[in-house]
Amino acid sequence: MVENQQVRIIEVVPYNPEWKEAFERESSKLKIILSEEIIDIHHVGSTSIPGISAKPVIDILIEVKDISKINSYNKLMENEGYIAKGEYGLEGRRFFLKGIYNRTHHIHIYQVGNPEVTRHLNFRDYMIAHPKDAAAYGDLKNQLVEKFKHDIDGYCDGKDAFIKDIEIKSKEWAKKIHFIKSNDQ
Repeated sequence: MVENQQVRIIEVVPYNPEWKEAFERESSKLKIILSEEIIDIHHVGSTSIPGISAKPVIDILIEVKDISKINSYNKLMENEGYIAKGEYGLEGRRFFLKGIYNRTHHIHIYQVGNPEVTRHLNFRDYMIAHPKDAAAYGDLKNQLVEKFKHDIDGYCDGKDAFIKDIEIKSKEWAKKIHFIKSNDQ
């Protein structure tokens, strides 16, 4: 006999300005939990990009002093409803999720100076500064969710080439922005 198993349904919804407030509320809690280690906290992922469709899951990136100490916070994170997933496929990261089937938050924790921090922030900032690329990303996600509503791997694979292209553009764009800023001083 097969047990009745719940399946995670992938949902992409129009931009919701309340996502910023949800980030602020959750980051306040996380700052208290990780107060000894936290350096900075950032809203990343599609919910941080105004105007585009996204899975309604708030991605939070946290920079910490010492990544090796983060596992000692697992119980405190669990008390807030998070599930600790360890590195979860990315060396040097600690990943937490809130909710299995009705996911609300992803927490990505990196030690300050990890290049993944810059990659995430460049992607977000580039998309905010380039609304046409952001809209194209939102459109792609809407198309993919129709095709892969029950297949997170298929959904993610479908975004992969677009994301890699934007990461290249965002890296070059960030270099130009930093060059301009340094010459203005």
